[in-house]
Amino acid sequence: MDEMILLRHGETEWSRDRRHTGRTDMPLTLRGEDEARALAPLISGRRFGLVLVSPALRARRTAELAGLDRYETDPDMWEWDYGGYEGITTATIRETRPDWYLWRDGVVPGDAAHPGESIAQVGARADRVLERARAATGAVALVAHGHYLRILAARWIGQDPEEGRFLRLDTGTYSRLGFEHGRPVILTWNAPV
Repeated sequence: MDEMILLRHGETEWSRDRRHTGRTDMPLTLRGEDEARALAPLISGRRFGLVLVSPALRARRTAELAGLDRYETDPDMWEWDYGGYEGITTATIRETRPDWYLWRDGVVPGDAAHPGESIAQVGARADRVLERARAATGAVALVAHGHYLRILAARWIGQDPEEGRFLRLDTGTYSRLGFEHGRPVILTWNAPV
């Protein structure tokens, strides 16, 4: 692999409202569809040895609108399972847990649909995707979610999953991971279109 392109899916109703959206399968808003289409010129004409996309509708639709019509879905690319915090904003959580911080405190258990996941579990999923990406020939494209891609980028540069907290990632953005002198680096991050 020579470089990895990361696309965060376009806006959804819940991302717009800053609600934790892990496994709830939300469609893109009209703005989200526009954000996804705007990514197309950044990858137009590129040949990818591997294109992996989260199974979530919002990620698949982003891939398609960006022009990545040939891809494989990978369940390891789902967003962090927020458990009992699924669909809830940080502000609401802090009404009962004033100092709560996702990257430090994690999530609370949920129900069968959203049992919750530790940051280490998300990091392990990201590591598996990175292993697949490293084995690919040529460029790789990944289309997924904000917290997940932040953790994946942290793991790419050899950091603990928690270090993803320093890598804000907006909807409908483009990032690139690659190498400098044979070492993994972040080449472009959170580039708006």
